Amino acid sequence: MLKYIFIAVGIFFLLLVGYMFFAVSAFSFGDGKFYTKQDLINHYKTKTREIQEVKRYINTIVPSGKEVDIEFEGDDKLAIFHVEENGAYDSNWDLKFNSAKVDTLLQKLNWTKENIRVLKRKLDEAGCISVKNGEPCNIGFQRSGMGEFFYNLFDGPVSDSLRNQYEHSCTHVFYTDRIILEYGGGAIGPQCFPVDTVDQKQRQPTTSNF
Repeated sequence: MLKYIFIAVGIFFLLLVGYMFFAVSAFSFGDGKFYTKQDLINHYKTKTREIQEVKRYINTIVPSGKEVDIEFEGDDKLAIFHVEENGAYDSNWDLKFNSAKVDTLLQKLNWTKENIRVLKRKLDEAGCISVKNGEPCNIGFQRSGMGEFFYNLFDGPVSDSLRNQYEHSCTHVFYTDRIILEYGGGAIGPQCFPVDTVDQKQRQPTTSNF
């Protein structure tokens, strides 16, 4: 009887390891590195102008009433290219730059491939990988393991009501009154903002011109 119990436990662990390997392979992008909140903050201090330029550009080229969420992977691949129009979502993953589907999405947005190239260049200059237009503009810094760190950039100071919502979320942290840091968990693993050694005073919102 004990023999069969050991066999059953062994099979369970093999299945668990296999599932985790499949999940990592199927749902993770990026280079496999791990980042911290301090990396996110330090990067913004270094690349403030370039990150704000990504925000300006994406909000300029996306037509009114539409929303674009795009992430680049390498020079010839779009890890995601989601387009929303009037509540209708067109979600797309792992698209080749030169593909019929990308051409269709570009037509929907009245974009040319030059728009994509310029957006990719601006993200590269900012040291970031993804962007979503709107208020706030959401810019993806880097994937960390199976999760990803983001900057949420507002045009003006965050309202008290919105601030209250973010303060009750385990996935967001205030950096300034116009910048909220975000962590998006992956298919498995931690879903809340990882805790690191950042000075506790940085948890309090400060005033910023950006």
